[in-house]
Amino acid sequence: MNKIYLLLGSNQQQPQKQLILAQKIIAKKLGSIIRLSSVYSTEAWGNTNQPDFLNQVIIAQTKLTAEQAMQTILAIEKEMGRIRTKKNAPRIIDIDILFLNKEIIHTQNLVVPHPQIQNRNFVLVPLNQLSPNFKHPLLNKTVRQLLKSSPDTLTVKKF
Repeated sequence: MNKIYLLLGSNQQQPQKQLILAQKIIAKKLGSIIRLSSVYSTEAWGNTNQPDFLNQVIIAQTKLTAEQAMQTILAIEKEMGRIRTKKNAPRIIDIDILFLNKEIIHTQNLVVPHPQIQNRNFVLVPLNQLSPNFKHPLLNKTVRQLLKSSPDTLTVKKF
């Protein structure tokens, strides 16, 4: 079994309901969810002229490989109505693979760990709630250490 850390995000069409729906579909198609962070509200990152996002980190167990998990996640996003337009656009759902076990993967279609974890408080705050001592396999720092040294100034608050 693989342990997969996912970030869920939404800022359209009742975001809290979208996160709950994503959890249900993930549990059905990807694997059982073993832990959930609280839901956090954050200003949009990158393209700030849009509604705030709700974000949540989940940890699941899956039999899928990283590539299979990525394909499943893309299918879930599409099923939920995500239409990819421009980078950092508003969206119904966004599901990112943060970590898969402690693997380091760098292919044309997938980079794990997610390359921006250390720069985004909306990832680090919920991740720290679940796994503060998890060590980033490339940066060799714990999630707690990454959060402490994060350059991100956006406020992340419990929803």
